[in-house]
Amino acid sequence: MKNIVLTRIDDRLIHGQVVAFWMKENPINKILIIDDLLASDNFMSRIYKAAAPSGTEVILLNRAEGQSFLKEENNKDERIFLIVKVPERIEELIDAGIPIKKVVLGGMGANNHRKTFNRNVSASADEIACFKRILEKGTDIVYQMIPSDKPAPIQAFIK
Repeated sequence: MKNIVLTRIDDRLIHGQVVAFWMKENPINKILIIDDLLASDNFMSRIYKAAAPSGTEVILLNRAEGQSFLKEENNKDERIFLIVKVPERIEELIDAGIPIKKVVLGGMGANNHRKTFNRNVSASADEIACFKRILEKGTDIVYQMIPSDKPAPIQAFIK
């Protein structure tokens, strides 16, 4: 299995907080984004790759490719920051046998199907149910925008 150093749900994917804070706190040399639409969008792929710090490889894969990639043999020098937009991608990875011990929840923007339950996090009833299933499977989920913020267990928000 690949070495996942940090796992984050954040619908903005690579942005200032990720680059300025999370990547400085964690020795990471690869960012893996699992998203079906982005994986097939060459223009947006180039934008995300350009947003990463110098020396950091950005890999954009669809769901099936992401699972296969993470199951490959680990390269001892590889330190992966896994970023997805929605909790369903995390649940799929766990169900596929990818060990994920902790997920850091960043931003999930509001839309017509989501209700805001924390400053920067909105979720639909289905996404909240997904969070609960992930927790039941033994994976911790904390809300934490930047590393210096105190991590808040998501259970306090999704009752």
